[in-house]
Amino acid sequence: VDAGMVDGALSLMTSIYGMFASGVQTDQRASNILDSGAHFYNTYETKDGLYVSIGSIETKFYAELLEKMQIDPDAMAPQMERESWPAMTEKLKELFLTKTRDEWCAIMENTDICFAPVLSLEEAPEYPHNKERNAFVEVEGVMHPAPAPRFSATPSSIKGPTPKTGEHTEEVMLDWGISSDEVNALRAGGA
Repeated sequence: VDAGMVDGALSLMTSIYGMFASGVQTDQRASNILDSGAHFYNTYETKDGLYVSIGSIETKFYAELLEKMQIDPDAMAPQMERESWPAMTEKLKELFLTKTRDEWCAIMENTDICFAPVLSLEEAPEYPHNKERNAFVEVEGVMHPAPAPRFSATPSSIKGPTPKTGEHTEEVMLDWGISSDEVNALRAGGA
């Protein structure tokens, strides 16, 4: 099996390359729907210095976003009018700064708007959705994302704590067929 990390990451770009080929995606960063170019697919700072994210691409979700933010749709340029995105982003920036993250969460709760708080590493395990999904596990006092995907017949688990840097280096190198003398020479050379 040849499973290069770059190959796997590049496979996530399939739709982007398709949009680029069709003229929907540009090669300029922060000018596209999915890379913070669009006001309706972005992260915004809130009054308390925290952040929220929105991803209201579809018309019905966008309409509900405007309604919940008390924005008159007639006062906004058409959603997909790219040249208006920077000005509309500024409008949303100003509005999101008027309330705290928790206040925005309460407003957006139980809607179909693609909206979520941006969570810190400490907050993420305690977030209700993540708790309900058992998305995190604690191993010897250290919090980890739970293995994914989850299989009912062959459940995964984290077998032990995060190793210290270099903890298994010699063991792994010997397993790869590198001799003890070569391992010692590498160590002596500062590797």
